[in-house]
Amino acid sequence: MTRILIVDDQYDIRRLLQATLGKHYALSAVEDGASALKAIEQDRPELVLLDVMMPGDIDGLQVLDAIKGNPSTRDIHVAILSARGQVLDQEAANNRGADAYFIKPFSPKLLKSWIDSKFMNRHE
Repeated sequence: MTRILIVDDQYDIRRLLQATLGKHYALSAVEDGASALKAIEQDRPELVLLDVMMPGDIDGLQVLDAIKGNPSTRDIHVAILSARGQVLDQEAANNRGADAYFIKPFSPKLLKSWIDSKFMNRHE
């Protein structure tokens, strides 16, 4: 089963994603960038759903840089989930290697459809 790491400081977003994806994917969730880096190292998810603005010293773009800058993790898919909806924000994430960018509030159905297109039937 495809492993997905949810990285978001908002409990309601984590819960929404768990309700939307939990039947089809193996999910884990953390609240900040430092915890995300630890979880990625330990669990090696195939997809990270990543918020940009989070508490602590490491924001989502720094987590993205760490994932894509490491040869052992650069193949992990990363979808940004952010309230920052400006074109420059999206370009910054895309230039750093993000695979998708969803602006909050996002459509859970649209997000699941994108995930399904990448991962459904991969491990069955």
